[in-house]
Amino acid sequence: MKLTLRIWRQKNADAPGALSTYEVDGISQDMSFLEMLDTLNEELLLGGDDPVAFDHDCREGICGACSLVINGQAHGPERTTTCQLHMRSFRDGDTLDIEPWRAAAFPVVKDLVVDRSAFDRIIGSGGYISAPTGAAPEAHATAVPKPAADAAFEHAECIGCGACVAACPNGSAMLFTAAKVVHLNSLPQGAPERESRVLDMVGQMDAEGFGGCTNTGECATACPKGIPLFSISTMNREFVRAARKGR
Repeated sequence: MKLTLRIWRQKNADAPGALSTYEVDGISQDMSFLEMLDTLNEELLLGGDDPVAFDHDCREGICGACSLVINGQAHGPERTTTCQLHMRSFRDGDTLDIEPWRAAAFPVVKDLVVDRSAFDRIIGSGGYISAPTGAAPEAHATAVPKPAADAAFEHAECIGCGACVAACPNGSAMLFTAAKVVHLNSLPQGAPERESRVLDMVGQMDAEGFGGCTNTGECATACPKGIPLFSISTMNREFVRAARKGR
């Protein structure tokens, strides 16, 4: 395959950025999208040019690091992570626009790399269980109703990639925050802190400068792990209850 790549190049958050055009040839349809970028970077290095900076880690679809907007779609045309997107999803001769996540709360570090530490601060504000429970109980000692266990497992699948933010026209982080809140609030271990958790995490989300949710649904459509849209309404109900009780 021969492709034309228009890639966003930007030295840092304060420098101006622009799309730069590159031609790559000899791309196998069995390559992953990141392997295609590796091929480009090898050519750039051999030519004495600066390689394109992009995030990656596990390359197995479980870490959420590989965050790119491809032809205007978070993670590209398939509902998967960028590292699991293969070049068979494109055609020979295609032109691909490759950009970083676009959100005020995700400033560009370099090229396609953005700073997603805002997510870490949201987690740090309440995405954990700190209530002392003594020694670890035997696995089946605490009965968890199946619907609650299913909800916890479903929302625990969120990998924090930020596709929901990139896809949202408002740059909202509601789906990410809701996934973390509903995951822990569904479990008996999370019950003692459920009210402070939702108030603190939503408060931190707002403080980070993410946009408001207008329920367009783009976040759930782009989510590679299928976090459901109703998670947001579930979190909103938790928030209202906690706010009325004043913790």
